[in-house]
Amino acid sequence: MGTSTDDAATEFHAFFERHYADLARFAHLLTGEADAADDLAADALLALWHRWDRVRAADHPAAYARGVVANLARSRVRSAVRERRRVALFWDRRSDRCDDPDIPAVVDVQEALRRLPFRKRACVVLRHAFDLSERETALALGVSVGTVKSQTSKGLAQLERLLGGRAASHLVGGRK
Repeated sequence: MGTSTDDAATEFHAFFERHYADLARFAHLLTGEADAADDLAADALLALWHRWDRVRAADHPAAYARGVVANLARSRVRSAVRERRRVALFWDRRSDRCDDPDIPAVVDVQEALRRLPFRKRACVVLRHAFDLSERETALALGVSVGTVKSQTSKGLAQLERLLGGRAASHLVGGRK
């Protein structure tokens, strides 16, 4: 005899199976770290399970899940930046930069994405790699549609500059 807990577990399991791979891919594109992506997706799904009644009642549970991943990725990126700053205080680093690097020859799309500020990167990834609409992207990130439009446009322009004028939207995943 089934209980509501069993039904919730079955429903969550189906949600997990349907969305885990995309959430991990999203996390990977946001952080640039394959190992971290699996951890972030798992952490996000664990958080969703703890709030499953609220999540499954939401109009767009997948957008809610992407928002959780985005927030976890943002926290991870911020922690990494803080850690690098702490290390830099104690480590005298020599400059490994050259004066005139040939960026288009050495920077791939992932590296270029890592150079974008978080919100621009998230908008570009959701719109072009995941083919979400502006509205779906806004829901996932908890921002307005206008913010998605401007951040996506600015992010693509910055990517094209970083990639030496190559069509960024084509390289990221699809539309333009």
